[in-house]
Amino acid sequence: MKTFLNVSVALLAGAAAISAQFLQPPPLPALDDADMRAIDQKIRAAQEALRNVDVERKLSHTAGEIDRMADQLRRAGELAFQAAPMHGPVPPFPPDVFSPGFLSGRITEEERVYRNGKSALEDRDWDRAVQLFQELINGKGGSADAAMYWKAYALNKLGRRNEALSTLRDMMRSYANSRWLDDARALEVEVRQSSGQPVSPEAEADEDLKILAVNGMIHTDPERAIPVLESLLKKSSSPRLKERALFVLARSRSPRAREILLKLARGGTNPDLQYRAVEYLGYVSTPETRQALSEIYASSNDIRLKRAVLRGFAAGRDKDRLLNVAKSEQNIDLRREAIRGLGALDANEDLWQLYRTESSRELKQEILRALPARKENADRLIEAARTEKDPLLRAELIRQIGYSRSDKAVEVLTTLYGAGKDYDVRKAIIGALRSQNNAKALVNIARAETDPRLKRLIVETLSRMQSKEASDYLVELLNK
Repeated sequence: MKTFLNVSVALLAGAAAISAQFLQPPPLPALDDADMRAIDQKIRAAQEALRNVDVERKLSHTAGEIDRMADQLRRAGELAFQAAPMHGPVPPFPPDVFSPGFLSGRITEEERVYRNGKSALEDRDWDRAVQLFQELINGKGGSADAAMYWKAYALNKLGRRNEALSTLRDMMRSYANSRWLDDARALEVEVRQSSGQPVSPEAEADEDLKILAVNGMIHTDPERAIPVLESLLKKSSSPRLKERALFVLARSRSPRAREILLKLARGGTNPDLQYRAVEYLGYVSTPETRQALSEIYASSNDIRLKRAVLRGFAAGRDKDRLLNVAKSEQNIDLRREAIRGLGALDANEDLWQLYRTESSRELKQEILRALPARKENADRLIEAARTEKDPLLRAELIRQIGYSRSDKAVEVLTTLYGAGKDYDVRKAIIGALRSQNNAKALVNIARAETDPRLKRLIVETLSRMQSKEASDYLVELLNK
């Protein structure tokens, strides 16, 4: 234990020395071989100490967060495509629908591979796309028919037309009821028509110009633009072009555009476009579209489609329908998604009501994470933390207290630390005090802590804080 503390302190002191060197270089004494050996020993000791930290758990958590953030950024980027100004004021898309946790959901490995395949298509990395979609085809999962279509699409881009046609024939034979059949037939015609012609991977370099031209037409000549958009959505266009066309269509106030969007959302297209149409439908937010989303949710067994509907509810700020799903849905993942939607809409009172009536620990934790990090929530969190019997829920409440920035938080957290003996609860309190950036409180509990695991955690936490109290305490430990 003492060795680890010495290493932590030495690392902190070393970092401070390096900073001082760059800010105001002092005269440095020459280092002999013995000095260098001592430095090497400290470095090796520090590396060994760091390896003993639970790195695997932290990396796993971080990887999940990165995946979720990447998904949010991808969706946000798609919706941020700059359409030309519309006639009349247009309400902006609410940005809080992209808040951390809401758009993330829990995706399966199959969904992850499928998304990576679509990303490879957008990057024109045709070989990688073929590889990823073949992986899905081999798995024979729910997206195997879509994977066969996109594999054929990528093979065509590579000029491997016979393989593309063979893949399409296999798809039509194996998945006779697939909703990708119309797209597959259109692609088959295109492949046959282009047979014998050289294929350039950059053949679609003018896609942005196409969509910008249509975007301009949507305002100056909507009667001509809508059929063009509808045609782009039906052809074997790239997924990127189709999604951009759908976006422009969703921005139009034309009744015909609304009619097409509703048709696509109800299933008049391949599943990928349907999910996106459902989400865009939420932004329209009229009584008709809200009712349509509700009907789509009730009539479907497709979990991914239901998630898209919930995102549409959040985009349209339809709090009542989200609350209904959060209360009554049988699928726990969909309830979790609805709870995140309520958090994105700042539905504070509704979330507290759910917390009081919910019996599932997992969903109660989700509710606490969805609560807005506001000072006015602190009193409720503090009261709940004092009375909660479940250690895991109590730990989650404590974490939220740390985020609340309440003036009472530090006093309450230190009191709870002294009164409780549960390891997870105390660990959560240490993290909450770190969120409060209160080194003084951490030093005080470190002095009294007898559990070596917790004391080590406190020292690790203090070593990452830029604070005089932290530095003084680390030096004190080093001198013992």
